Amino acid sequence: MSRTMIGNYAIEKLVELERPFAHACEFFPDLTEEMLAMCRRDLPAGQLTPDDFVNMSYHAFILRTGRHTILIDTCLGNHKERPAVPPWHQQTSETYARALAAAGLGFGDIDYVMCTHLHVDHVGWNTRLQNGRWVPSFPKARYIFGAAEFDHAQAEHAKQPSAHFADSVLPVMEAGQAELVGAAFTIGDHVRLLPTPGHTPGHVAIAFGKGADHAVVTGDLLHSPLQARYPEMSSVWDADPAQAASSRRALLERFCDTDTRCCFAHFPSPSTGQMRRWGDGFRCDPIV
Repeated sequence: MSRTMIGNYAIEKLVELERPFAHACEFFPDLTEEMLAMCRRDLPAGQLTPDDFVNMSYHAFILRTGRHTILIDTCLGNHKERPAVPPWHQQTSETYARALAAAGLGFGDIDYVMCTHLHVDHVGWNTRLQNGRWVPSFPKARYIFGAAEFDHAQAEHAKQPSAHFADSVLPVMEAGQAELVGAAFTIGDHVRLLPTPGHTPGHVAIAFGKGADHAVVTGDLLHSPLQARYPEMSSVWDADPAQAASSRRALLERFCDTDTRCCFAHFPSPSTGQMRRWGDGFRCDPIV
């Protein structure tokens, strides 16, 4: 658990899992050997394994504004059927609960859960298994889902049932704790959405700070610092690679050479930094 003050706000990272995920050339289809060699040489240590697998962290961010405690994305979850990815399948780990406790929080202390999008590794702790039923993990929280994102995920689920939509999204809707929102949604004058479509149709980044963007949580707009160096390089998981690349460059240009702290959903620790220009791309100067 790492905690940083930004003005009157606190931001903390809550890690569930950190491990190599896939070979860089499989994860990023447009990555050339020349580009990979440059990344091996110039990226900070720990982004790639010695055999060029992308190291990935699965973590949430907690924002404490003085008025609200907000959890952004909820990682993987326990007891979930995820046979396609064995490290995620039927977890029974206490890591997430222990990380919450280390932050001085329990499941009942979260006011808002905000999801940048509704992929499997961002919604898992939305729910917990209780007496054989999936129930919202955070009993007092309002869960904020983008309406466009929910509609798309629901349509996909209707065509081909999705385990994570069934066990981690629909139970929140059925419990009456979800709020479907548009791009103009805000929490007070200090939390707002930034539409960043492409990874999914309704993907959003989440910015916070009164009067300015003091920090932004990017969701899956970037999975790795390789994509900061090469912003037009989309991942194999991007639904619309061209739109994702456009959204990625626009956000990086917006925050480049500013004091805004960028908080990345999957960068290995420390996972946050300030963006600086690097040739035609960008680098993340880490902030611990």
